[in-house]
Amino acid sequence: MFHLPKLAASALVVATLMVSTASAQTVLRSSDTHPDGYPTVEAVKYFGELLSEKTDGRYSVEVFHSAQLGQEADTIEQTQFGVLDLNRISIGAFGTQVPAATVTQLPYIFRSADHFHAVLDGPIGEEILAAFDAVDVIALAFYDGGARSFYNSEKPINTMADMEGMKFRVMGSDIFVDMVAALGGNATPMPYGEVYSGIQTGVIDGAENNYPSYDTAGHAEVAKFYSLDEHLMVPEVLVISKIIWDGLTPEDQALFREAATESVAKQRELWAAKEVESKAAVEALGAVINEVDKAPFIEAMKPVYEKYVTDPALQDLVARIQATEG
Repeated sequence: MFHLPKLAASALVVATLMVSTASAQTVLRSSDTHPDGYPTVEAVKYFGELLSEKTDGRYSVEVFHSAQLGQEADTIEQTQFGVLDLNRISIGAFGTQVPAATVTQLPYIFRSADHFHAVLDGPIGEEILAAFDAVDVIALAFYDGGARSFYNSEKPINTMADMEGMKFRVMGSDIFVDMVAALGGNATPMPYGEVYSGIQTGVIDGAENNYPSYDTAGHAEVAKFYSLDEHLMVPEVLVISKIIWDGLTPEDQALFREAATESVAKQRELWAAKEVESKAAVEALGAVINEVDKAPFIEAMKPVYEKYVTDPALQDLVARIQATEG
């Protein structure tokens, strides 16, 4: 975790305010690793439209999609430094930097999409968003990331025995490395943009992700076996640099939060449609999709919970999530 010197941070804020005064409009730069048209990309564009309306055109958002500004690990640092204004990131990319958010990365912590929404739309969601303040970004809203399942180039995964010795790409999170190990596989942390070539060249056997990512990144072309174990529902999060945030008036901060919250419904609508579209697209490519008995997979996660949920506050958070109806 890096921190800018106070003087440099102040200079950045002053520069931002000068741009705003000179041009009467501040264009905020936002990053996303996904391609144009992807639900998260379109949701941040919609957030920008709402923000422009609410601030009478004083602020707008330009979304740099397709990892134009770098992979998530790089853009997190850029956002913390104030080089990037906004960022749409998977919580998994933060690893264990934000303990409360780490809980949302636990395998099978969410029972369903309804449970996921019930948790994140309520006080627990607000609590997790607030926890990001400690890492020099302000979290504005959660977006859907769908259920993640394993896919590979070799065979269907029906049981944990099928994963034995196979190499799967994961995001750079120790939890995901240990999750794959608990299931008998070998985890390889790797940037999202390298997965296609990694599977194609045999560096890895497969990866794990949702239908839209499996589709839009072209992974179904090189890994046709998609097994619905649905081990993770990792939230996406829209964040703004704390340096930029601290330069806003309290009134504008409230408008930013309003616009972000209102963009969530749009993202969910786009996400639901994209899941249906992507499932059809990968099936048309010849993807072989199979259901999985999740019970043994869930049972195998006990050591992962024991390792990462040792703090009493996190244990309480897990209990409250599990007790939430949905």
